[in-house]
Order: sequence, then structure tokens, then C-alpha cells
Amino acid sequence: MPSLNVVKEFGENEMYHVYNRGVEKRIIFTDKRDYAVFLSFLKYALLADEENKQEDIVDVQQISDAQRFNLRRLGLSGKLDLVSYCLMPNHFHLLFFQHDPDAITKLMRSVATGYSIYFNKRHNRTGSLFQGVYKASRINSDAYWAHITRYIHLNPLDIGKDYQTYDYSSFPVYMGVRQQEWVKPDIVLGGFRSPKAYKKFVESYIPYRKELKEIKGMLANSRDVQG
Repeated sequence: MPSLNVVKEFGENEMYHVYNRGVEKRIIFTDKRDYAVFLSFLKYALLADEENKQEDIVDVQQISDAQRFNLRRLGLSGKLDLVSYCLMPNHFHLLFFQHDPDAITKLMRSVATGYSIYFNKRHNRTGSLFQGVYKASRINSDAYWAHITRYIHLNPLDIGKDYQTYDYSSFPVYMGVRQQEWVKPDIVLGGFRSPKAYKKFVESYIPYRKELKEIKGMLANSRDVQG
């Protein structure tokens, strides 16, 4: 298995696995609205105005016009592709292909700050929401790109959910049953004959969940990104 490098500086045209959890492993997504708000931050940051044409599961008007304006002002459309994602009750996984070296830093600072302010206000709390600065690992092997997506997509099994129908994962996008124009799975799916072949690839690793959990523990113990 390729080693995962925790990075402090990001490069151009490279793949990164970005992840973080709630402080003291606390819940950071309590219900559908929390998940939708976090995903909406991603959506509006990654799309240009003219691209944002589709209504999807996250588009529930839970963020303000001012917030959408500020996210679009980051200018990340075409500079950063979200390849896959999965949000869990107390942590998240995002896989990005970055074209511009500052794109992930800009996005994660904006999303983490905006979501923390929203969450604390809604749930009447104060203080840090996330466990330090987000972490990121450079995926420096093309063959590992697909593997990290199945690791991400299998996460719902840890809470007894069906990963194939989990609402807060990009797996249904890979299967073509959900349309999210702000998710770009083709970088990975291009290496498979069909979505069905990718599905078999994911299923084949379910018996090895123990090994995946060991990877998860290793990631959790990684050093913070300075971003």
C-alpha cells in the first residue's frame, strides 16, 4: 500500500485526501440540515454562477445570498475538482484534484470557518468545532486514486448504513443515480469499463474492512496541515 504523506504545502495538478473530525470526536452533523449546509458551502465554492443550474439534495437554501457570494468570490471553479466525498456524523472525507496550488487552502479556510459559525449559532455553543486544522495527504500514485475513493465510500458501513444509498456520499453520483455537477468522478471512473465495474471494485474490498479501519486510525494520528 502506498504511503500517505501529510503535506504542509500543496502543489498543482495533484490529488489530495482532506479530512477532519469534530473536536473530542464530537458530532458535527446532527441532522439533514447540518449535512446540507456543509455540502452547500462546497457546492457554491466549486461552481461558477452559470454552472449552478441543477437543484440537488443539498440545495435547500440554508446558506444566505451573502455567503454564496463570498464562496463564489473565491474563484475556485476550474481550479479545484471534488472527486469524491463522504460526511459522517463526527468527521468528513474529501478527495480533491487540485489545479491551482492555493485552491484547497482557500476552500477549506472558508468552509471550516463558515460552517463552524453556522453550527455554533444553530446549536447554541461556543469554541472550536473541529479537531485542529484539517489534515491532508497527497495521493501520489495513480493506482491509489481509485482505492482511496472506495475507502471513502465504504465509511457508512461503520455506522450501519448502506453505502450505496447513503445521502451524504458521492457513491450514488458514481453510479449515475444522483446528479451533482459539482462532483467530478470521471477522473476515477475513467479507469473502469463502466460504473458497474467500479461498483464491483468497491464491493470486493468489503471483506477487508479491518485493514481499512487501520488506515483510518493512521490518518487520524497524522500531523495537521499548516493551511
